[in-house]
Amino acid sequence: MNLGLKNKIAFVTASSQGLGKSVALELAKEGAHLAICGRNQQQLINAKKEIDKAGEGEIIALKGDLSNTIDRERMISEVIQQFKKVDILVTNTGGPPAGKFEDFDQEDWDNGYELLLGSVVSLIRGVLPGMKEQGWGRIITITSQAVKQPVENLILSNSIRASVVGLMKTLATELGHHNITVNNVMPGYTKTNRLKKLIENNPSFSSAIDEIPLKRFGNPEEFAAAVTFLASERASFITGVSLAVDGGWVKNIL
Repeated sequence: MNLGLKNKIAFVTASSQGLGKSVALELAKEGAHLAICGRNQQQLINAKKEIDKAGEGEIIALKGDLSNTIDRERMISEVIQQFKKVDILVTNTGGPPAGKFEDFDQEDWDNGYELLLGSVVSLIRGVLPGMKEQGWGRIITITSQAVKQPVENLILSNSIRASVVGLMKTLATELGHHNITVNNVMPGYTKTNRLKKLIENNPSFSSAIDEIPLKRFGNPEEFAAAVTFLASERASFITGVSLAVDGGWVKNIL
C-alpha cells in the first residue's frame, strides 16, 4: 500500500528513544523528511544515525526540553527555518511521575501541564499556519490508554492527558475544512523504558499483562504502524479519533 508520505515533512517530538523514535523510523521508511528532538544529546545522535539508515529523507535532530517554553519555541523555529513547513506533527512527551494525589504539590501539577498540554498547544500553534496555507496537514497526539480508562497511581497522566484529547477533538472540528486531520493515539502497555521503570517502581504493573486480551505487551513497531497510517494520504477521512493500540486493554465500548 502506497501511503503517500514520500517527501512529506514530519516533526516527531520526544523521538530520541521509545515510541517517538519508532514512529520516526516508520515515517522515514515511507520516505518522509524528519525533525526529531530529545533532551539527551547522545541518545539524539544515536537515534539520528539509526533513522538515517532507515530512509532516504533529510533528518535534523534538535536538543531541547518540551516542558520548557523557550526550548519549544526555538525548536519550532528551527524546524520551520530548515524545512519551511511541517506537513505532519506528531506530539509526544515522556510521562510525568507516578503517584497518588497527595504525593504532588502545585509545582508538580504546573510542570505536568507544561509537559503534557502546554507543549501540544505550542507545537500546534507553530505548525498550523503552514498547514492552513497549503490546505493539508496531519496533527497526531500520542497520549495514553489512561485517557479512556484511568491507570492506578498515575493521577497526573490520567488528568492532564485527558485535556489533550478534549483539545484534539475540538480542533478536528475547527480544522476539517482546511483538510487538516487531527487524531489521538493511545498506547497501551508497550515494551519501552517507560514501562520498565513503572514496573520497577510499582511491581503491581507487571501483572497488567493479565488484563490484556492478547496476553502480551505491545511492541513499539506495532504502535508506530498505526500512527504512520493516520499520518498518510490513505487516512484522509479519519479525524477526531482516539485510537487505542493496547491489545484490547481498554474495555469501554466507545
